[in-house]
Amino acid sequence: MDLQLKGRNAVILGGTRGIGRAIAETLAAEGANVAVCARNADQVAEAVSALAATGVKATGASVDIMDGEALKAWIAAAGEELGGIDILVSNAGAMAQGADPASWEQNFKLDVLGMVNAFDAAKPFLLKAAEATGDASFVIIASVSAAETDNASSYGPIKAALIHYAKGLARQYAGRHLRTNVVSPGTVYFKGGVWNQVETNLPEVFKGAMARNPMGRMATPQDIADAAVFLTSPRSSFTSGINMLVDGAISRRVNF
Repeated sequence: MDLQLKGRNAVILGGTRGIGRAIAETLAAEGANVAVCARNADQVAEAVSALAATGVKATGASVDIMDGEALKAWIAAAGEELGGIDILVSNAGAMAQGADPASWEQNFKLDVLGMVNAFDAAKPFLLKAAEATGDASFVIIASVSAAETDNASSYGPIKAALIHYAKGLARQYAGRHLRTNVVSPGTVYFKGGVWNQVETNLPEVFKGAMARNPMGRMATPQDIADAAVFLTSPRSSFTSGINMLVDGAISRRVNF
């Protein structure tokens, strides 16, 4: 299926590794130009080089997403450099698991305010693109933990806030053809990722997590990217305001 993404311009927060990198690579493979940011400048440079080698326009910068003004300035600059923004993907997350005030603050500043600041900066570009082509898209990566819990933590409630905000954006901008959707992964494994670290340092915990996966494996970043990129595309132009679980049936709730 042609996702009709060739020549479109995408900005990905946290686009140098894991899910974000897979999203950037998949968008580039579909012919979209991409801009990525992350904190590690070397990782950004490597990602931009690899993405540009596919034949699309690629750019990126080292950005602290918790620095709202810096993030907004970079998104505006990326939009000018790419010649517009058709797609925004908010993928970066603090991953703090505690229930202490510091964990709440870290998750809120990175996950929630990072998303809000990114959308606010990209909105003029997204609306312009939607007016010109009939479709623009904002995709947020949340987590199955938004509605699944074993104990009190800041992580799940913060992810739930992303889903709630996304629905509001979807309703608010539906008439202007700017769509907002969420992808909520279950457990995702990649080298250097959280579950790889758990596997190395807490093998019994990892074994238990694997046992909870009905498919007998965790997701790959590509599993999540494929869902996210479809939602960014004009092929899903009537889909807005959803929370798409990509969790291998690890969750037990019924999603009416």
